[in-house]
Amino acid sequence: MDQPEKLVIIVTHGPDEPELATLPFVMATGALVSDIQVFMAFQGEGVRLITKGGADGVQAEAFPPLTELIETIGEFGGLLAPCSPCLENRDLAESDLLEGVEVIGAARLVTEVTSATATLNY
Repeated sequence: MDQPEKLVIIVTHGPDEPELATLPFVMATGALVSDIQVFMAFQGEGVRLITKGGADGVQAEAFPPLTELIETIGEFGGLLAPCSPCLENRDLAESDLLEGVEVIGAARLVTEVTSATATLNY
């Protein structure tokens, strides 16, 4: 049986860069509606986007608000996974994160990347 296609997207830009923060979510939405599995990993300032209120007010010109894109990704089964040390470096706890987010370490990310059909980095 063939494995389904999977896209891993690594997000490193935060709310202070709306366009670079939004583009990975647009790509994820496009993949999900095309029946491609999506695993989004968040590193550096990117982790702030999936905290409670972290995407509020983030909207790049010509794109939907980031909060809408995050909601769509959740509805289609995309996985949002922040880096544990990146959260720690910003004094963020699991309780600060959106519902359904899964905190990961390096080994899990490597496993996801090596099993993916493609990987994008923003």
